[in-house]
Amino acid sequence: MTPTRFALALVLGAALPGLATAQTVTIDPKIPAYEKASGISGNLSSIGSDTLNNLMTLWGEGFQKQYPSVRIQIEGKGSSTAPPALIAGTAQLGPMSREMKPTEIDEFEKKYGYPPTGIRVAVDALAVYVNKDNPLEKLTLPQVDAIFSKSRRCGGPAGIASWKDLGLTGAWATRPMSLYGRNSASGTYGYFKEHALCNGDYKDTVKEQPGSASVVQGVTADASGIGYSGIGYKTSGVKALDLAKKEGEAYGKAEPADVYGGKYPLARFLLVYVNRPPGRPMDPLVREFVRFVLSKEGQEIVVKDGYLPVLGDIEQAEMKKLD
Repeated sequence: MTPTRFALALVLGAALPGLATAQTVTIDPKIPAYEKASGISGNLSSIGSDTLNNLMTLWGEGFQKQYPSVRIQIEGKGSSTAPPALIAGTAQLGPMSREMKPTEIDEFEKKYGYPPTGIRVAVDALAVYVNKDNPLEKLTLPQVDAIFSKSRRCGGPAGIASWKDLGLTGAWATRPMSLYGRNSASGTYGYFKEHALCNGDYKDTVKEQPGSASVVQGVTADASGIGYSGIGYKTSGVKALDLAKKEGEAYGKAEPADVYGGKYPLARFLLVYVNRPPGRPMDPLVREFVRFVLSKEGQEIVVKDGYLPVLGDIEQAEMKKLD
Protein backbone atom coordinates (compact mmCIF):
# COMPACT_ATOMS: atom_id res chain seq x y z
CA MET A 1 0.00 0.00 0.00
CA THR A 2 1.83 3.10 -1.20
CA PRO A 3 1.43 6.38 0.70
CA THR A 4 -0.57 7.78 -2.26
CA ARG A 5 -2.97 4.85 -2.30
CA PHE A 6 -3.23 5.10 1.47
CA ALA A 7 -4.17 8.79 1.28
CA LEU A 8 -6.81 8.04 -1.34
CA ALA A 9 -8.23 5.24 0.80
CA LEU A 10 -8.53 7.57 3.77
CA VAL A 11 -9.58 10.79 2.04
CA LEU A 12 -13.15 10.39 3.32
CA GLY A 13 -11.79 10.65 6.85
CA ALA A 14 -11.32 14.39 6.47
CA ALA A 15 -15.07 14.74 6.03
CA LEU A 16 -15.95 13.00 9.29
CA PRO A 17 -16.33 15.70 11.96
CA GLY A 18 -14.75 14.82 15.27
CA LEU A 19 -13.10 11.64 13.97
CA ALA A 20 -9.58 12.91 14.51
CA THR A 21 -7.85 15.97 15.92
CA ALA A 22 -4.12 16.44 16.46
CA GLN A 23 -4.13 14.34 19.61
CA THR A 24 -7.36 12.34 19.82
CA VAL A 25 -9.22 9.79 17.74
CA THR A 26 -12.66 8.23 18.02
CA ILE A 27 -14.28 5.25 16.35
CA ASP A 28 -16.17 5.97 13.14
CA PRO A 29 -19.91 5.81 14.05
CA LYS A 30 -20.46 3.73 10.88
CA ILE A 31 -18.68 0.80 12.58
CA PRO A 32 -21.23 -1.36 14.46
CA ALA A 33 -20.86 -3.03 17.84
CA TYR A 34 -20.02 -6.72 17.83
CA GLU A 35 -22.92 -9.17 17.87
CA LYS A 36 -22.05 -12.53 19.38
CA ALA A 37 -22.63 -15.65 17.28
CA SER A 38 -23.65 -19.08 18.55
CA GLY A 39 -21.67 -22.31 18.49
CA ILE A 40 -18.19 -20.75 18.29
CA SER A 41 -15.40 -22.82 19.84
CA GLY A 42 -12.04 -24.36 18.99
CA ASN A 43 -8.39 -23.35 18.69
CA LEU A 44 -6.95 -20.35 16.86
CA SER A 45 -3.30 -19.88 15.95
CA SER A 46 -1.72 -16.59 14.85
CA ILE A 47 1.83 -16.39 13.46
CA GLY A 48 3.37 -13.24 12.00
CA SER A 49 4.04 -9.57 12.70
CA ASP A 50 5.82 -8.28 15.79
CA THR A 51 4.25 -4.85 15.20
CA LEU A 52 0.83 -6.46 15.57
CA ASN A 53 1.81 -8.76 18.44
CA ASN A 54 0.34 -6.64 21.23
CA LEU A 55 -2.80 -5.96 19.21
CA MET A 56 -3.33 -9.65 18.42
CA THR A 57 -2.92 -10.44 22.13
CA LEU A 58 -5.46 -7.80 23.17
CA TRP A 59 -7.89 -8.86 20.43
CA GLY A 60 -7.46 -12.46 21.56
CA GLU A 61 -8.28 -11.55 25.16
CA GLY A 62 -11.37 -9.60 24.06
CA PHE A 63 -12.50 -12.44 21.80
CA GLN A 64 -12.08 -15.01 24.58
CA LYS A 65 -14.36 -12.93 26.82
CA GLN A 66 -17.03 -13.41 24.18
CA TYR A 67 -16.20 -17.10 23.69
CA PRO A 68 -14.52 -18.58 26.82
CA SER A 69 -14.14 -22.02 25.21
CA VAL A 70 -11.91 -20.65 22.41
CA ARG A 71 -8.14 -21.06 22.85
CA ILE A 72 -5.79 -18.67 21.03
CA GLN A 73 -2.03 -19.04 20.50
CA ILE A 74 -0.09 -16.00 19.25
CA GLU A 75 3.49 -15.80 17.95
CA GLY A 76 4.94 -12.52 16.67
CA LYS A 77 8.46 -12.93 15.30
CA GLY A 78 7.98 -10.94 12.09
CA SER A 79 5.69 -10.55 9.09
CA SER A 80 7.77 -12.86 6.90
CA THR A 81 6.79 -15.79 9.16
CA ALA A 82 3.08 -15.36 8.33
CA PRO A 83 2.96 -16.63 4.71
CA PRO A 84 4.79 -19.95 5.41
CA ALA A 85 2.54 -20.59 8.43
CA LEU A 86 -0.62 -19.97 6.39
CA ILE A 87 0.69 -22.18 3.58
CA ALA A 88 1.61 -25.01 5.97
CA GLY A 89 -1.68 -24.65 7.83
CA THR A 90 0.06 -24.16 11.18
CA ALA A 91 -1.79 -20.83 11.62
CA GLN A 92 -5.24 -19.59 10.57
CA LEU A 93 -4.27 -15.94 11.11
CA GLY A 94 -1.25 -14.26 9.51
CA PRO A 95 -0.83 -10.69 10.83
CA MET A 96 1.50 -8.55 8.69
CA SER A 97 2.69 -4.95 8.82
CA ARG A 98 3.25 -4.96 5.05
CA GLU A 99 1.43 -6.39 2.07
CA MET A 100 2.40 -9.89 0.95
CA LYS A 101 5.05 -10.00 -1.75
CA PRO A 102 4.09 -11.47 -5.15
CA THR A 103 6.42 -14.41 -4.48
CA GLU A 104 4.65 -15.16 -1.19
CA ILE A 105 1.24 -15.01 -2.88
CA ASP A 106 2.53 -17.30 -5.65
CA GLU A 107 3.68 -19.89 -3.10
CA PHE A 108 0.27 -19.82 -1.43
CA GLU A 109 -1.50 -20.18 -4.77
CA LYS A 110 0.69 -23.13 -5.76
CA LYS A 111 -0.69 -25.06 -2.80
CA TYR A 112 -4.30 -23.90 -2.66
CA GLY A 113 -5.14 -22.71 -6.17
CA TYR A 114 -6.30 -19.27 -5.01
CA PRO A 115 -4.63 -16.26 -3.30
CA PRO A 116 -4.74 -15.50 0.44
CA THR A 117 -7.18 -12.85 1.64
CA GLY A 118 -5.73 -9.76 3.32
CA ILE A 119 -7.91 -7.89 5.80
CA ARG A 120 -7.03 -4.29 6.70
CA VAL A 121 -7.47 -4.17 10.48
CA ALA A 122 -5.76 -0.98 11.71
CA VAL A 123 -3.78 2.08 10.65
CA ASP A 124 -0.18 2.79 11.66
CA ALA A 125 2.09 5.79 11.42
CA LEU A 126 5.54 4.26 11.02
CA ALA A 127 7.58 6.69 13.10
CA VAL A 128 11.20 7.80 13.03
CA TYR A 129 12.18 8.19 16.68
CA VAL A 130 14.94 10.13 18.42
CA ASN A 131 15.68 10.37 22.12
CA LYS A 132 13.34 12.74 23.99
CA ASP A 133 16.26 15.07 24.75
CA ASN A 134 17.31 15.40 21.10
CA PRO A 135 16.49 18.92 19.79
CA LEU A 136 15.79 17.65 16.25
CA GLU A 137 12.13 18.06 15.26
CA LYS A 138 11.76 17.06 11.60
CA LEU A 139 13.30 15.29 8.59
CA THR A 140 12.60 14.87 4.90
CA LEU A 141 12.48 11.32 3.51
CA PRO A 142 15.68 11.91 1.49
CA GLN A 143 17.36 12.82 4.79
CA VAL A 144 15.95 9.67 6.43
CA ASP A 145 17.34 7.70 3.50
CA ALA A 146 20.76 9.36 3.83
CA ILE A 147 20.81 8.44 7.53
CA PHE A 148 19.81 4.78 7.23
CA SER A 149 20.88 3.74 3.72
CA LYS A 150 24.24 3.46 2.01
CA SER A 151 22.57 3.56 -1.41
CA ARG A 152 20.85 7.00 -1.14
CA ARG A 153 18.35 6.12 -3.86
CA CYS A 154 15.93 8.81 -2.64
CA GLY A 155 18.23 11.56 -3.95
CA GLY A 156 20.20 12.76 -0.96
CA PRO A 157 23.47 14.40 -2.10
CA ALA A 158 25.58 12.88 0.68
CA GLY A 159 25.37 10.41 3.54
CA ILE A 160 24.39 11.68 6.98
CA ALA A 161 26.44 10.24 9.84
CA SER A 162 26.35 12.87 12.59
CA TRP A 163 23.88 15.28 14.12
CA LYS A 164 26.02 18.16 12.86
CA ASP A 165 25.04 17.10 9.34
CA LEU A 166 21.44 17.98 10.28
CA GLY A 167 22.33 21.40 11.66
CA LEU A 168 22.55 20.59 15.37
CA THR A 169 25.10 22.65 17.29
CA GLY A 170 26.88 22.66 20.63
CA ALA A 171 27.57 19.27 22.20
CA TRP A 172 25.37 17.60 19.55
CA ALA A 173 27.70 18.69 16.75
CA THR A 174 30.34 16.16 17.83
CA ARG A 175 27.99 13.24 18.43
CA PRO A 176 27.82 10.45 15.88
CA MET A 177 24.45 8.82 15.23
CA SER A 178 23.50 5.44 16.60
CA LEU A 179 21.12 3.70 14.19
CA TYR A 180 18.46 1.25 15.39
CA GLY A 181 16.25 -0.84 13.11
CA ARG A 182 14.50 -4.16 12.67
CA ASN A 183 15.78 -7.45 11.27
CA SER A 184 14.95 -8.74 7.79
CA ALA A 185 12.11 -10.98 9.05
CA SER A 186 10.19 -7.84 9.95
CA GLY A 187 7.49 -6.30 7.77
CA THR A 188 8.47 -2.93 9.19
CA TYR A 189 12.03 -3.52 7.92
CA GLY A 190 10.64 -4.23 4.45
CA TYR A 191 8.16 -1.35 4.45
CA PHE A 192 10.78 1.14 5.63
CA LYS A 193 13.25 -0.13 3.03
CA GLU A 194 10.69 0.36 0.25
CA HIS A 195 9.10 3.65 1.26
CA ALA A 196 11.82 5.49 3.22
CA LEU A 197 14.96 4.12 1.50
CA CYS A 198 13.55 3.85 -2.05
CA ASN A 199 14.50 0.14 -1.95
CA GLY A 200 18.12 0.95 -1.17
CA ASP A 201 20.38 -1.07 1.11
CA TYR A 202 20.61 -0.44 4.83
CA LYS A 203 23.91 0.77 6.27
CA ASP A 204 25.97 -1.95 7.92
CA THR A 205 25.98 0.14 11.13
CA VAL A 206 22.22 -0.25 11.73
CA LYS A 207 21.75 -2.18 14.97
CA GLU A 208 19.12 -4.77 14.03
CA GLN A 209 16.64 -5.44 16.83
CA PRO A 210 14.39 -8.50 17.27
CA GLY A 211 11.27 -6.44 18.00
CA SER A 212 9.65 -3.02 17.76
CA ALA A 213 9.89 -2.46 21.52
CA SER A 214 13.64 -3.13 21.38
CA VAL A 215 14.11 -0.33 18.85
CA VAL A 216 12.31 2.15 21.09
CA GLN A 217 14.18 0.93 24.16
CA GLY A 218 17.48 1.36 22.33
CA VAL A 219 16.71 4.96 21.36
CA THR A 220 15.44 5.69 24.87
CA ALA A 221 18.69 4.50 26.46
CA ASP A 222 20.97 6.03 23.80
CA ALA A 223 20.89 9.86 23.64
CA SER A 224 22.45 9.68 20.14
CA GLY A 225 20.02 7.03 18.93
CA ILE A 226 17.61 7.21 16.00
CA GLY A 227 15.34 4.37 14.93
CA TYR A 228 12.05 3.44 13.29
CA SER A 229 9.05 1.58 14.68
CA GLY A 230 5.25 1.57 14.68
CA ILE A 231 3.49 4.38 16.53
CA GLY A 232 1.91 1.88 18.91
CA TYR A 233 5.30 1.39 20.56
CA LYS A 234 5.92 5.07 21.31
CA THR A 235 6.92 5.84 24.91
CA SER A 236 7.75 8.96 26.89
CA GLY A 237 11.46 8.26 26.33
CA VAL A 238 11.35 9.01 22.61
CA LYS A 239 10.09 11.67 20.20
CA ALA A 240 8.47 10.96 16.82
CA LEU A 241 9.85 13.32 14.19
CA ASP A 242 7.70 15.25 11.74
CA LEU A 243 8.32 13.99 8.19
CA ALA A 244 8.02 15.47 4.69
CA LYS A 245 8.25 13.62 1.38
CA LYS A 246 10.90 16.07 0.17
CA GLU A 247 12.34 19.51 0.80
CA GLY A 248 9.77 22.25 0.21
CA GLU A 249 6.74 20.06 0.96
CA ALA A 250 4.65 20.27 4.12
CA TYR A 251 5.73 18.25 7.14
CA GLY A 252 3.27 15.81 8.63
CA LYS A 253 3.08 14.63 12.22
CA ALA A 254 2.69 11.00 13.28
CA GLU A 255 -0.69 11.94 14.73
CA PRO A 256 -4.30 11.16 13.73
CA ALA A 257 -5.20 14.32 11.81
CA ASP A 258 -2.14 14.18 9.56
CA VAL A 259 -2.31 10.41 9.08
CA TYR A 260 -5.99 10.40 8.08
CA GLY A 261 -5.50 13.55 6.02
CA GLY A 262 -2.68 11.99 3.98
CA LYS A 263 -0.01 14.48 5.15
CA TYR A 264 2.14 11.93 7.00
CA PRO A 265 4.24 10.09 4.38
CA LEU A 266 4.84 6.81 6.25
CA ALA A 267 1.22 5.86 7.02
CA ARG A 268 0.23 2.27 6.34
CA PHE A 269 -2.48 -0.30 6.91
CA LEU A 270 -1.83 -3.22 9.23
CA LEU A 271 -3.26 -6.47 7.90
CA VAL A 272 -4.32 -9.95 8.91
CA TYR A 273 -4.13 -12.56 6.14
CA VAL A 274 -6.42 -15.59 6.15
CA ASN A 275 -7.03 -18.66 4.00
CA ARG A 276 -10.44 -17.95 2.54
CA PRO A 277 -11.53 -20.48 -0.14
CA PRO A 278 -13.62 -18.75 -2.84
CA GLY A 279 -17.19 -19.91 -3.19
CA ARG A 280 -17.14 -21.82 0.09
CA PRO A 281 -18.15 -20.82 3.63
CA MET A 282 -15.33 -19.34 5.68
CA ASP A 283 -14.16 -21.15 8.82
CA PRO A 284 -16.70 -19.83 11.40
CA LEU A 285 -14.06 -19.37 14.11
CA VAL A 286 -11.77 -17.33 11.86
CA ARG A 287 -14.70 -15.37 10.47
CA GLU A 288 -15.94 -14.41 13.93
CA PHE A 289 -12.46 -13.37 15.07
CA VAL A 290 -12.11 -11.03 12.08
CA ARG A 291 -15.66 -9.73 12.66
CA PHE A 292 -14.70 -8.94 16.26
CA VAL A 293 -11.49 -7.18 15.16
CA LEU A 294 -13.45 -4.97 12.74
CA SER A 295 -16.22 -4.20 15.23
CA LYS A 296 -16.53 -1.14 17.45
CA GLU A 297 -15.07 -3.14 20.35
CA GLY A 298 -12.17 -4.41 18.24
CA GLN A 299 -11.32 -0.95 16.95
CA GLU A 300 -11.48 0.50 20.46
CA ILE A 301 -8.68 -1.97 21.27
CA VAL A 302 -6.72 -0.52 18.34
CA VAL A 303 -6.95 2.94 19.90
CA LYS A 304 -6.03 1.56 23.34
CA ASP A 305 -2.85 0.06 21.88
CA GLY A 306 -1.77 3.36 20.32
CA TYR A 307 -2.70 2.73 16.68
CA LEU A 308 -5.49 4.28 14.61
CA PRO A 309 -8.80 2.59 13.78
CA VAL A 310 -9.97 1.96 10.23
CA LEU A 311 -12.74 4.15 8.87
CA GLY A 312 -16.27 2.89 8.33
CA ASP A 313 -15.89 2.61 4.55
CA ILE A 314 -12.79 0.45 4.99
CA GLU A 315 -14.56 -1.71 7.59
CA GLN A 316 -17.47 -2.29 5.23
CA ALA A 317 -15.15 -3.23 2.36
CA GLU A 318 -13.22 -5.68 4.55
CA MET A 319 -16.41 -7.27 5.94
CA LYS A 320 -17.51 -8.06 2.40
CA LYS A 321 -14.41 -10.26 2.03
CA LEU A 322 -15.83 -12.57 4.71
CA ASP A 323 -19.09 -13.32 2.90
